[in-house]
Amino acid sequence: MATQTTQTTRRLAAAAIATAALLAIAGFTALGSVFEYPQILKEPTADILELYRQHQGAVMAWFVVLMLSAALLAPAGILLGRLAGGSQGRWIARLGVVAAAVQVVGLSRWVLLVPGISRDATDPARTADAHHTFELVHTWLGTILGETIGYALTAAFTVLITLAVTRAVAPRWMAYLGYLAAALIATGVLIPLGLEAASLTNFAGYVAWCLWLLAMAVYLWRPPTRNTAANRPPRVRTAHPDSSQTGP
Repeated sequence: MATQTTQTTRRLAAAAIATAALLAIAGFTALGSVFEYPQILKEPTADILELYRQHQGAVMAWFVVLMLSAALLAPAGILLGRLAGGSQGRWIARLGVVAAAVQVVGLSRWVLLVPGISRDATDPARTADAHHTFELVHTWLGTILGETIGYALTAAFTVLITLAVTRAVAPRWMAYLGYLAAALIATGVLIPLGLEAASLTNFAGYVAWCLWLLAMAVYLWRPPTRNTAANRPPRVRTAHPDSSQTGP
C-alpha cells in the first residue's frame, strides 16, 4: 500500500509540474507575440497601456494562463515535499505555496487592476493619475513582489527540490540542470538595479527551468527502478551487535 501511495504521489507531482511548465511556455510565447511581453515593460507607460487596450481580451486571457501556471507550484510543492520527507520536505511545501501566492498576486494586476487603469488613461482629465497608478502597481506588485521576490523564492524552491528529489529519481545531469536554472533565475533580482544582462540570464533560466520541470515529470511518472537507487545518498550500515565478535 505504501508503495502504491508513493507512486500516486509521484504521478500527481509529475502532472502538476508538467502542466505548470507547459502553461508557462504557452503563456509567455503568446504574450510575446500579442503583447511584446516582457520587452514592452521597458517602454513608456502610455505605450504599454495603448498596446494593452488594442489586445486587452487576449492579453488578459494569457495572463490568466500564467497565473494558473504559477498557482500549480503550490500543489507541486506539497506533493514533492511529501516525497522528500523530513525538514527538507516541509520547506519544499512551504516555499512552493509562498512562491505560488507571490507570483499569482503579481500577475493578477494585469487582470484585476490594469483594465480599469487603462480605461482611465483614455480620459484626458485622468490620464496623468492613471499613468502614476500604473507605475506604482507595476513597481510594487510587479517588479518587487511578483518578480524580485518571486525569482528568489522560485530559485530556492528549485534548489531544494534538486537536493531532495531530483538526485534521488533522475540522472546526475538533471541535478546540474536544476542548479543552473535556479542560479540563472536568481539573477533576476539584479534587474531593478539596472543590470540589463540580468534580464537575459533570467529569461534563459526560466527556459532551462521549464525544460527541467518537464524532464522531472518524466522521471517522476515512471515507476522507480534500480537505476535510481544509485543516485541516492549512500546509507551507513551498522554491524549487528552480535556479529562483531565470534565465539571461542
